[in-house]
Amino acid sequence: MKTSLSRRTFLKVACRGAVVAPFILQTKRAGAAPANERITMACIGVGNQGGHNTRMFLADPRVQIVASCDVDLARAKAMAATIEDRYAKQTGVSSYKGCKVTQDFRELIARRDIDAIMIGTPDHTHAVITIAAARHGKDIYCEKPLAYSVAEGRAVVETVQRHGRVLQTGTQRRSVQTFRAACELVRNGRIGKLHTVRCVPGRGFGVRGSFTGLEAPQPVPPDFNYDLWLGPAPWMPYTPARCHFNFRWILDYGEGYISDNGVHAVDLATWGMGVDLTGPVDIDGKGTFPTDGIYDAPTEFEITCRYANGMKLVLASGDGFGVRFEGSEGWLHMSGWDVTASSEDILSSTIRPGESRVRTGSLHHADFIDCVLSRRLPATHAELGHRAASVCHLCFISCRLGRPLKWDPAREIFPGDPTANRLLSRAMRAGWSI
Repeated sequence: MKTSLSRRTFLKVACRGAVVAPFILQTKRAGAAPANERITMACIGVGNQGGHNTRMFLADPRVQIVASCDVDLARAKAMAATIEDRYAKQTGVSSYKGCKVTQDFRELIARRDIDAIMIGTPDHTHAVITIAAARHGKDIYCEKPLAYSVAEGRAVVETVQRHGRVLQTGTQRRSVQTFRAACELVRNGRIGKLHTVRCVPGRGFGVRGSFTGLEAPQPVPPDFNYDLWLGPAPWMPYTPARCHFNFRWILDYGEGYISDNGVHAVDLATWGMGVDLTGPVDIDGKGTFPTDGIYDAPTEFEITCRYANGMKLVLASGDGFGVRFEGSEGWLHMSGWDVTASSEDILSSTIRPGESRVRTGSLHHADFIDCVLSRRLPATHAELGHRAASVCHLCFISCRLGRPLKWDPAREIFPGDPTANRLLSRAMRAGWSI
């Protein structure tokens, strides 16, 4: 029998019981602002999800956004106008001009008056910006996936820890109480012994616009810094089909749905499995790769990851988004923002004293600011963001090589497999490094 529970009802059920306090960072930020002062923030990459993130922080009274940065100058200017209009209304100063506009994130990284940055740029630039920001003492909200490769992700984690920074990865479902409660039910055996989790992140290419991927090169628009957009990626001729949202379908910048929505699915799956701070030991994947045009990420794929405890995570292309936990006594399924289960008893169950709880807190953007002020680890801190992304990268590598792989999650290598190990990192264009 399939039964569902509304978000409102689920929240009532989920909030019963004890609350687990978040971990505390060992290193406090030098010169951290008192709780009654605003966190100054620069927003880097303000289109699409980055624009949404900027608006969320703009609505937080603890935040003062002082810079809008995008390689597309029109986007940077439009977001700066939105920011200044908001603050003008708050201050009553109609001529308020307090938001710098720039195309180059490097101008902002070195500014001593900026406490935190939001990174909403394409995947292949996440690590270089994050690492530079951490070295300059900034706290970071970075969109998912945290990095474009396993090696870059580990470098991000180590740099953030070395410099005592707060980092929140943009896998925001982890801060939705509905999903927190669902993971608690799974972890506490409400569907029996968990054996398999099936993740569906999408299929094909979700291209925005009328692009086909076969477009001819064009002149770079005068207000678009294409060299900075490419960043560490190989030089390729400009076409608008390559940039903005559709970078996801090009292997120089992303891995298609495997690491786009796949990171959201894997993050929830491994959270419910209780393996979100480790990785699989075996990966066996196959995928279909296009043979023409610039969109060359896998369109169809099916990858099975086996963990040391015997549980399996299956990441497979399909319509929509879903994470399905399968146990010996039932199942629980997360779709877009809803949760269903094989029986009403599963969803109505309460977590008893002494049972496993997961971290609770504010919604994702507010949680980041909470942690900037408190120096606590946020809901999806760097290690969690890296581990979720790394599973997706491993899945892609197995598809790319077309064969099973053995993985050592502690050392983060493919033992005795130099061919696969070469794919754990990627070369960067001259002038770029991490």
